[in-house]
Amino acid sequence: MKILVTVKRVTDYEARLKIKPSGEGIETDGVNMIANPFDEIAVEEALRLVEKHGGEVCVVSVGATEAATQIRSALAMGADRGVLVLHDQPLDCSGISLLLEQVALQEKPDIILMGKQAVDDDSHQVAEMLAERLGFGQATQANKISIEGNLATVAREADGGIETLGVQLPCVITTDLRLNTPRYASLPGIMKAKKKPIDEKKAADFGLDLTPKVRMTHFEFPPKKQAGQIVPDVTTLLAKLRTEAKVL
Repeated sequence: MKILVTVKRVTDYEARLKIKPSGEGIETDGVNMIANPFDEIAVEEALRLVEKHGGEVCVVSVGATEAATQIRSALAMGADRGVLVLHDQPLDCSGISLLLEQVALQEKPDIILMGKQAVDDDSHQVAEMLAERLGFGQATQANKISIEGNLATVAREADGGIETLGVQLPCVITTDLRLNTPRYASLPGIMKAKKKPIDEKKAADFGLDLTPKVRMTHFEFPPKKQAGQIVPDVTTLLAKLRTEAKVL
């Protein structure tokens, strides 16, 4: 079994972010960068599946050369090798799915495991686009995955509770928070990761039109919350809800 896992380089969710003076994005200089937490869950699940069924875990990332750091982190956890698609220009979800499609066509994985969304833009679109491009079945927001022969059984979180799906391999599965707890990389794992191969590919070599169809034009922080008020009676409360808050 070959499992392809995507890992995105994102800003640390505990960092205090600043908006660029132009308002067109987040300032990343001096900000700690990490692997997307949902993707770490996907790496952990891939390792567990391979430990049970045998096979190989290949980690892929799209971005600048610095994204190799996040691939190395996954390799230190136990993944076998990495693929880095080099591209230092803005990409939207469509462009990323196009590049991942090319990697998948070359790697021919049985399962593509992805975090359900990235914590920076929260788009939750790349996996669905990728599955459609490849013609693969998909199951999203998995909190339990089991493989039996050529069938993946996925329990997923839905609005009304837990929904169980059966998906034929090859398929795309996205991971939710409650699927597992990612392991810490051991010192031997960190040392071994330094020698594991990362295959670098240039996005331009695929000959794709990666012009973003969606562009983020402006960022701003939400308004600060106003202090609460203590009112003397219900009549005053209703008046304020009607005239000031305008919720009645």
